[in-house]
Amino acid sequence: MLTRKLNQQLARPVKSLTGWILSKFFVWHNRVLEENAVKLVEIQPDDMVLELGFGLGLGLQAAAPLLTGSRGKLFGVDHSEYMFKKASERMRAEIESGKVTLFNGNIMAMPLPDSSVDKVYHCNCYYYWPDLKAGTSEVHRVMKPGGLMVTTLRLSTNKKVALLNVFLDENWKPEVYMEALRATGFSDVPMENKKDKKIAFQTIFATASK
Repeated sequence: MLTRKLNQQLARPVKSLTGWILSKFFVWHNRVLEENAVKLVEIQPDDMVLELGFGLGLGLQAAAPLLTGSRGKLFGVDHSEYMFKKASERMRAEIESGKVTLFNGNIMAMPLPDSSVDKVYHCNCYYYWPDLKAGTSEVHRVMKPGGLMVTTLRLSTNKKVALLNVFLDENWKPEVYMEALRATGFSDVPMENKKDKKIAFQTIFATASK
């Protein structure tokens, strides 16, 4: 019961004491992953960029200043209404300027046109998708041919969390996610070990083939 509730909070945080504690944890735990995902996806000034599961908006905050071109635009999708509100507060100026657009909705059905996004990034997100292939297929749909997606994670941490039975299935495993990517139209799907600020993490790259 406890692990299921924790899984639900991690997948879709709500406004509660647990949600507040998790939000503080995310700031510490996710900042390095978010910032490195932004760096590794190599955002160009006029790119159309999408963050999946933006949480508190740390990755949005890192990505937005890179979109200096007149056509550059940043989108974000998160299933949690609580996180949507927190990120919207953080990014208020960029949203009002039209540079950033956030959606509170399901990654499985994003309100974006086909082949409209150049770059996609996310961290600690795919573990909670109810259907990995449906999720990767939807991401592939919105990406332009040759578009790059970057996923950052800490495998050592995920293995410890898995031992606590917080993850309810095998979707957290990188090899399962990478196979779903390949099965839904992505190519060049390697996982590389990285290190920043003395924190070791992994990065999965994927190119949208169309």
